[in-house]
Amino acid sequence: MNKILCASFNECASCVLDGDYRAQKELKIERTRQILKPFYDGEIEFFASALSGFRSRAEFRLWHNENGLNYAMNKADKRPVIIQNCAIVDEKIADLMPKLLARLNENFKLKERVFGVEFVTSCDEICVILLYHKDILSIEDELSELFRALKISVVARSRGKKLVFGSEILNESLKIAGEIFKYKISFDGFIQPNRAINEKMITYVCEKIKKQKRRDFLELYCGHGNFTLPLARHFNAVLASEINKTSIALSKQNAILNGAENIKFIRMGADELISAFKGREYKRLKDIRLKDYDFSHILVDPPRAGCSQDVLMMMKDYENIIYVSCSQESLARDLGLLEPTHRIENLALFDQFAHTNHIETIAVLSKQK
Repeated sequence: MNKILCASFNECASCVLDGDYRAQKELKIERTRQILKPFYDGEIEFFASALSGFRSRAEFRLWHNENGLNYAMNKADKRPVIIQNCAIVDEKIADLMPKLLARLNENFKLKERVFGVEFVTSCDEICVILLYHKDILSIEDELSELFRALKISVVARSRGKKLVFGSEILNESLKIAGEIFKYKISFDGFIQPNRAINEKMITYVCEKIKKQKRRDFLELYCGHGNFTLPLARHFNAVLASEINKTSIALSKQNAILNGAENIKFIRMGADELISAFKGREYKRLKDIRLKDYDFSHILVDPPRAGCSQDVLMMMKDYENIIYVSCSQESLARDLGLLEPTHRIENLALFDQFAHTNHIETIAVLSKQK
């Protein structure tokens, strides 16, 4: 079977590619060829996703009607479509969805003015985030009982307020090139939603850089250390920056968890770090001597908008660039500035979001001789 089985497929606007998965693969490869044609005409590797049960993070609307509370997604015109289940979510989420809904429908205070839910899973744990249009302090006891009944972590949020029952930090493990890396992750930071594909992405980069001469490593937009920790095994010293407070705090804990002593994590935006390289002083860098680093590689994993021009100009100084992109249009724009100095050596697609038009791309570039 090479197609997703979902009763809501023709209505829900989340998954839009209904064809045979092999056809989806060819569509994404061909689209990539067209978008990146000015910069690359070589082999494009494709790393396939499971057809179902692959999303470790999922969000749903909670829709009220005469039958009570229901899970809902958006149609193409943004109107709600009631769903009974979701074929692409992790097995732990799929198992919890009906149990949570039943509990909410049984308790008027919990059901009243709740409008959304998010599920986040790790390899062994799950956390539920409930979103309310009312003061959640008025239902603290009910939320506490929900936590005890379901035996999972429960977070409730309303404007300016948050209640946590259990922990909002999950323990994750990823197997990279035969080695287990442990992470603490949070729904407040960015998490790659397809665990199996995430492992393939990190492994791919590790395999590519092992074939290159390596000294020190610079990473921008490092999150909680998803790429940083496995890649640090291959470099003398690592400097990694991230602007999100929660993610950078977790990245430091994750370095300790994995015994990574050659990494310095700093809470700075990419453009702030560029200013620091140009001589501007920051208190956050008082224990770090930037001039001591001899970077051979830089990895960027920017948001959908891509990198700023200042970041791209800095990247041109490095021998090797690993660009992780969730938007090929932004990637193509940025490659236009990098092309005069660098060429793509390897290009791969990672199907983080099967059955959609989205694709994760990794381009490995080297400085032209």
